[in-house]
Amino acid sequence: MNLARHSISSIAPVLIFDARFDPDCRIFTTSTQAGFAVYRTWPLQLLRKREITGGTLSAVVPLQTSSLLFLVGGGRSPRYPPNKVILWDDALAQEVAELEFREKVRGLACRRGWLAVALRRRVVVFQVGESVARYGEWDTCDNVRGLLAMATAAYSTVLAIPGRQMGHIQLVHLPPCSPPQSIGPPASAPPSRPPPAPTKHPVSIIAAHTTALSTLSVPPSGRLLATTSSRGTLIRIWDTNTGKLVRELRRGTDKAEIYGVAFRPDEREVCVWSDKGTVHVFALTAGTGASNRQSTFSPLTPFIPLPKYFDSEWSYAQYRIPAQSAHISLSAQPAKPPTADVVDEEKCVVGWIQIAPDDQDEAGRAPRVEYQLVALTYTGGWYRLALPSSSTSSSVPMTSSSSPSPASRAGTPTLRDPLSTSPPSVRTISMARPRSGSGSSFGVRSDKGKERERDKEEKPGRECVLREYRRFGRWDGWG
Repeated sequence: MNLARHSISSIAPVLIFDARFDPDCRIFTTSTQAGFAVYRTWPLQLLRKREITGGTLSAVVPLQTSSLLFLVGGGRSPRYPPNKVILWDDALAQEVAELEFREKVRGLACRRGWLAVALRRRVVVFQVGESVARYGEWDTCDNVRGLLAMATAAYSTVLAIPGRQMGHIQLVHLPPCSPPQSIGPPASAPPSRPPPAPTKHPVSIIAAHTTALSTLSVPPSGRLLATTSSRGTLIRIWDTNTGKLVRELRRGTDKAEIYGVAFRPDEREVCVWSDKGTVHVFALTAGTGASNRQSTFSPLTPFIPLPKYFDSEWSYAQYRIPAQSAHISLSAQPAKPPTADVVDEEKCVVGWIQIAPDDQDEAGRAPRVEYQLVALTYTGGWYRLALPSSSTSSSVPMTSSSSPSPASRAGTPTLRDPLSTSPPSVRTISMARPRSGSGSSFGVRSDKGKERERDKEEKPGRECVLREYRRFGRWDGWG
């Protein structure tokens, strides 16, 4: 007789292997056990869906808004060998080419007509046209995460990859990116001209950190570069032309794993998200109407030799993504094998979108644009977030799908509709968990250090406003 304790599960957790935005955040792709799908970011809409049998995918990278996607196999049962990159034409619904390497593919980055593949200790660049041709190869340090970032705007040239030394960045300047081909009648305005060549040779190496890198990010223009290290406390913004440090931003004081950094389209703000479950928003320029938080002792740093910590800039806005636990555990769960397909409850990817407010009645004025955030969690949450400054200065009417349900107002998430309009209540999740005398406890994860870090970082700041929420359905996804 098996007397072992078992967990009671209401529903099996949704498993998303990979989710990523295109460089302009107009579309995003998801990879699940059934295949992959392409969505429009906002308004949220399923554009196309492909069911793939025989295995799973670890990465689906769109080539901007074209029909070409790059697929990499992964998971416990990979559809393709992990050392191959498959070029998939979704208009034809078939594979059109493949690239094979002698080792596992670690990361991908692409722009119009170009593909960069990150391996363990090198990065290989290909030209993608009527045929695929190898352009060049650069050595890197041990790049287990497969870090690389590529500028995608017209006439941009920057490719950022890890240097040969730990914590260093190597900037590679590729041929200028070609502008997109116009569809329809020719425009009345003359086409934009490429920017003039730099007066001096751009810098090629940036000593960004003393520890291993965790993320690399560049805006479409390639003018700036954001780097983070394995410590996860600082975000450094660099000028790619001069190699000088532009800003140094502080996420927190505790060690964390930063998942990504995204620049606002106008490069005036950045957002950062990590395993703490909190999305941080920082201002980079003074024209955004928001300013980063600083210590009360920061004005004294020019006169008193205080530690550098007191001169740090903290995020002016945050949003904590709720941990969505779908089961109640009666006992401590056994350790899962390293090959199991397990997704962190708070792992996500975040991108910027532009929304035109509906209250623009002034004639003759240029239309205002409101920047908002869209966060995709690997457990199936889609969040549309408004920044605090925008939510107070311009009122954006909430859609019918963003109105909270009675169950959510009571603090209890509803599970009957896959497109639930309200996420699990943060107050319900973060409240004290009762513990019985037998040692059984509720299955929501408790991390005292993480909770203290969240409380310390979020109390002085301002919260982003949740405008819309969608839940991933098991059969139709976000369709």
